[in-house]
Amino acid sequence: MLQSIKPKRSVIFAYLIVPVVLFVFTVFVPLVAALIYSFTNWKGGPTKTFNGIQNYIDLFHDNVFWLSFGNNIFLVVACIIGQIGIAFILVMLINSKLVKLKGIHRTFGFFPSTISALCVGFIWSMIYDQRRGLINWALVQLGKYSSAKNAPIWLDNSAAPIMLILAIPLIWQYIGYYMVIILSAVSSIDTEVLESAEIDGASGFKRARYVVLPLIRNTLLVCMTLCIAGNMKAFDNIYAMTEGGPGYDSMVMALYGYKVSFEQSNLGYGSTISVGIFVLSLAVIGGSQFLLNYFMVDKYDRAEAKAKKIQDKQARAAYKARMAEMKGRG
Repeated sequence: MLQSIKPKRSVIFAYLIVPVVLFVFTVFVPLVAALIYSFTNWKGGPTKTFNGIQNYIDLFHDNVFWLSFGNNIFLVVACIIGQIGIAFILVMLINSKLVKLKGIHRTFGFFPSTISALCVGFIWSMIYDQRRGLINWALVQLGKYSSAKNAPIWLDNSAAPIMLILAIPLIWQYIGYYMVIILSAVSSIDTEVLESAEIDGASGFKRARYVVLPLIRNTLLVCMTLCIAGNMKAFDNIYAMTEGGPGYDSMVMALYGYKVSFEQSNLGYGSTISVGIFVLSLAVIGGSQFLLNYFMVDKYDRAEAKAKKIQDKQARAAYKARMAEMKGRG
């Protein structure tokens, strides 16, 4: 019966080949093309001059690119703490028995994630505006400044660290996104586990630290990977708010690649920047995965894994010795 409704291999292949081909042509072909163009001096148009690794030498000595990389790393750290940290706290609050209308909280929490990043940038540009912005209006009403003219220009690095100012809209926009992911993981925890911890006298903080966190560790690793990948290619919000200014103080790698490629019409070097972004993003994601896996594993689990590894090694050595002995007798 099951054999009669099983589709043929050709049908399965036909369904799978379309998304695979689309994925190859939208991901791998642009990557290969960027890699090829990165070895050329291409100012646009049909003329491309091969210049070897000169673009990569220039990239290695490009202070603006490394400043942009540092700004991306700042965004990664700020957003891991702000987005995932605050999302976890909100999830624990929503899961509390004292909170009512949990569905409404989830809906309104997720709402900012549905707004275009460019629109979020424009919204927060208005909030940060010196004369008509909400922040300066509140400061004037509180008596901190006599008028908006004397209030800070927030999108100027003289008022506050510009990357911190730019990180706040990113944190605000994606708290709800990670809140939904973490909430689904927390909801899958057996309520008896949490009730047992509560009966044993564990406070809310201890339940979150010693019960919930270990049980949703894999989900948090996924959230952190998504957060790192997203902030390593940050572009829209910063383009809308500062365009990398003042000077290069808020420049990020994707925005720098865009400006070099399309504003300076240096497509060869822009392709080199794109390859650099790809390699550095992989390195940061891989390194962070290693560190997160190490620090989020309990020391007892590490000791147990180490002991199991030694046991497996001893078992393999004993097996090889036994096989060698049997071979010698034969």
